[in-house]
Amino acid sequence: MGNNSKLNEVTLSTESIFKGRVISLQIDTVQLPDGNQATREIIRHPGAVAVLAIHGDKMLVVDQYRQAMGRCELEIPAGKLESGEDPLEAAKRELKEETGYSCNNIKLLHSFYTSPGFADEFIHLYFTDDLESGEMALDEDEFLEMSEITLEEAQGYIQEGRICDAKTVMAVYAWQLYSLTGKLGQ
Repeated sequence: MGNNSKLNEVTLSTESIFKGRVISLQIDTVQLPDGNQATREIIRHPGAVAVLAIHGDKMLVVDQYRQAMGRCELEIPAGKLESGEDPLEAAKRELKEETGYSCNNIKLLHSFYTSPGFADEFIHLYFTDDLESGEMALDEDEFLEMSEITLEEAQGYIQEGRICDAKTVMAVYAWQLYSLTGKLGQ
C-alpha cells in the first residue's frame, strides 16, 4: 500500500487557473504509467481542523448555510488553517470562535484527505470533552447557530441527510465507538 511506483503519474506541466481567498485551481498535464498523457484538475487548499467536542452527553454542532450544497448543514466546529498555523492551536481557535467554548485538553483523533481525487485538503480531527463556556467570536462573514445534540440525535440526522459531511459523520462514528468501548482514535 501507499507508494506503488508502477502506478505513479509524472507531472509534465502545471497551469494556474484561479487563485482565491481559500482555494486555488490548477490543471496538471501528466504522463500516465502507460506513457500516454492526461490532464488533472487539482484544487489546492491550506488544510483545515475540526473538533469533536463532547459536553456532558452531547456533541457541539453548528448549523451553517453551505452555498455549495444550497442548504444548511449541521457540522462539528471546523475551519481552515492560516498560513503556518499549528493545527492544535487552530482547533482550539475554531472551537472558541464557533461555539464560545474553550478547552485545555484536546487530542488528535485522525488526519485525512477529504477528496483526494481532485483536492489536497487535509483535515485534522480533534477530540475534547474538557470544555469551559464563554463567548462566541465569529468571523465577520460567518453566520451560524451552535447547539448540542445527543448521539442518538446525531445518528438520526445522518440517516435523514441533515448531517452528511465527511468530518462530522466520521466524528459521530468515533463518538459512537467511544460510547461503546471507552476508546477513541488510533
